[in-house]
Amino acid sequence: MTDPLSRLLTLPGVEDAVRAARDAVDTVHRHPANRRGWPATAAEASVRAARASAALDGGSAEIPAAGEVSDPVLAGSLRVAEAIGPVLPTWQRAPLQALARLHMLAARDLTDDEALGRPRADRGVSGRLTLLASLVTGGTSVPGPVLTAVVHGELLTLAPFDSANGVVARAVTRLTMISTGLDPKALTVPEVFCLRRAENYASAAAAFGTGDPDAVASWLVFCCESVVAGAKEATSIADAALG
Repeated sequence: MTDPLSRLLTLPGVEDAVRAARDAVDTVHRHPANRRGWPATAAEASVRAARASAALDGGSAEIPAAGEVSDPVLAGSLRVAEAIGPVLPTWQRAPLQALARLHMLAARDLTDDEALGRPRADRGVSGRLTLLASLVTGGTSVPGPVLTAVVHGELLTLAPFDSANGVVARAVTRLTMISTGLDPKALTVPEVFCLRRAENYASAAAAFGTGDPDAVASWLVFCCESVVAGAKEATSIADAALG
């Protein structure tokens, strides 16, 4: 059976970008602070990722000193970040259930209870989600950076829910980075790169949705670049942990 994503590896610049992403993550995993102290650095990465993801969806990126978050987008993003570990096994065996759970957490304060965890009824949404789920559960053998970028781009452009699609898409991206072995300890913070280049991020994702090969290649390379930058962010976290 032909791998439905294998042709993506032949697109211009993709193989080199994939290699760079893998090398960057491998390097930060070898950082002295991450050999035994990775739970602490991963926790900091998770918070930074949640803040950046919320900002990309128009929410606040600032956690009040008192610790009580009132911004609904940021609150949802933080709830989703806390759920990444518990949701991971579900993502690996039943991705659509994991998506529903993440949306319930992300959009709790943004939509009616009836809409929580329920994809839009628009024609084609269900079929595309089912196809995406099949890729995640073994329907492709492409490298982690490629599958991660495809999942990320597909969820952004499909926007399967009535709210919080960006936060959910980026959380699922983290899950895919973990499950594919690209970043098994979730140390990197590619979301910061996406926030710093928010306009490019939005336009690249929109172009990916057209299916044009050049646009798809550009999106894959952009996502790999975000992983490289996210590894640099992880290095700064690890350096700080060493004091």
